[in-house]
Amino acid sequence: MTVLAAVERMRAAGRDVISLCAGEPAGGAPALVHTRAAELHQHAAPFGYSPAVGVEPLRRAIAGHYRRWYDLELEPDAVAVTTGSSGAFLLAFLAAFEHGDRVALTRPGYPAYRNILAALGCEVVEIAVGPESGFQPTTALLDQAGPLAGLVLASPANPTGSMTSRAELAEIAAWCAAHRTRLVSDEIYHGLTYPEPGMPDPRGTCAWELEAAASSVVVSSFSKYWGMTGWRLGWALIPADLRDAVDALAGNLALCPPVPAQHAALAAFEPESYAEADARLADLARTRALALDGAARLGWGPVAPADGAFYLYAGVPLGTYPDSATWCQALLEQQGVALVPGVDFDGVDGGRYVRLSFAAGAPAVTEAFDRIATFQAAHP
Repeated sequence: MTVLAAVERMRAAGRDVISLCAGEPAGGAPALVHTRAAELHQHAAPFGYSPAVGVEPLRRAIAGHYRRWYDLELEPDAVAVTTGSSGAFLLAFLAAFEHGDRVALTRPGYPAYRNILAALGCEVVEIAVGPESGFQPTTALLDQAGPLAGLVLASPANPTGSMTSRAELAEIAAWCAAHRTRLVSDEIYHGLTYPEPGMPDPRGTCAWELEAAASSVVVSSFSKYWGMTGWRLGWALIPADLRDAVDALAGNLALCPPVPAQHAALAAFEPESYAEADARLADLARTRALALDGAARLGWGPVAPADGAFYLYAGVPLGTYPDSATWCQALLEQQGVALVPGVDFDGVDGGRYVRLSFAAGAPAVTEAFDRIATFQAAHP
């Protein structure tokens, strides 16, 4: 967010800046969602409070989404609609963990996990992952972490785009079940994947497909696949033992998710909306290829797999700069290209990495790599 603020200041001063920072797909919500929202407002729908965990039609539609994508039969009671996936994580962590519980997450990883858990008084246990483990945790790494009340696992992950296979996720879920460790599965980037031909589960494996993960919490969102970031709607699949707690907590923390957004979001599950999202995915795949080629051309490495989401996380040649934070600052000032330094995601080893979001599209990514090449040539 600090980098984005600098971008806005530079643009206000007349600078031409290419921002590859935000985890936000271009294009926004599907057209049908906008149409539905306009209809609701045109007819002055009475947007009072909804139930704390969302209106039943939307919960049923989300359950239908799991039937369509994963062949899972869910009751609407298993679904809690939340104020973005951020609200889902807060509710899940409050319901599942106690003050002082040890909860593991990967490093590099999404910093909000760490910050929310720490704010709630949990002990955050960081598991260092890298190229040797595909930037995902393994049961061997979990064995080294000591007793754990919880594990937060993201697949696809931010910032690396790395994914677990069905077999790998099943192994981790079985480890969690055997060690009484609650698995929280972040699946907000499901559907934004770039599978090899013939790969099973091309959208990603849902933890609830696995018998060993019956007690897990699954978190997802309208923000990424459907591009609805500012609508602030997410959801969680809640196991039976946590549902009463989540319902009570949701009513106390936010009363309910945004009601107009809930009703408009029903249109996200229409066939036309899926088709629109998949067309954007095809554009992302082409832009991903440009980003990977650009990273190879500039000698970046190691490069995380980028199997999903819309991020490229890679080591950069620092030249005379001490770390990626100063490297990114200089790149922004000299060439007008904004990237996120790896220290946001990894406080130990992130000083040699950057995260690039290729959600900005092919023209922006192509021009950005040309500018980065000029920058690197000036700072060998």
